[in-house]
Amino acid sequence: MRAIDGLEPGWGLTVLRIAMGLVFLVHGYAKFAAGLGKTSAFFAKISIPLPELMGPVIAVLELIGGMLLVLGWATRWLGLLFAMEMLVAMLWVQMPAKGWNGSELERVLLAGGITLFFTGAGKLAIDQVWPKKGFPFSRLIW
Repeated sequence: MRAIDGLEPGWGLTVLRIAMGLVFLVHGYAKFAAGLGKTSAFFAKISIPLPELMGPVIAVLELIGGMLLVLGWATRWLGLLFAMEMLVAMLWVQMPAKGWNGSELERVLLAGGITLFFTGAGKLAIDQVWPKKGFPFSRLIW
């Protein structure tokens, strides 16, 4: 990407990555704080398959994945996972319950996840260091 008027686009990606990471971190923490049983019960109520498994999986993804996104580690993979999660949340939960006007957060996070998948972490990210040293995941997506 090229800088416009001396601004480096990588800094914009950094802001996006950190903001998304914090959103998911807080939501993951809330799932643990409320109790994974409540998360699984909610998933069962809305007919998510395997709710006893998916409740903890999503809670861990959001908490740990959110932390890793803030740090800029495995950003492309996490962007893809979070985009898929938000697509399911939007189509399965929010839109049926609230309609098009109730899924704004999910749509923005979906777009952010897709953006990070295609562009990478931006500046100040672990991903900027490890691929250059041959980190195992680097060969899969860079």
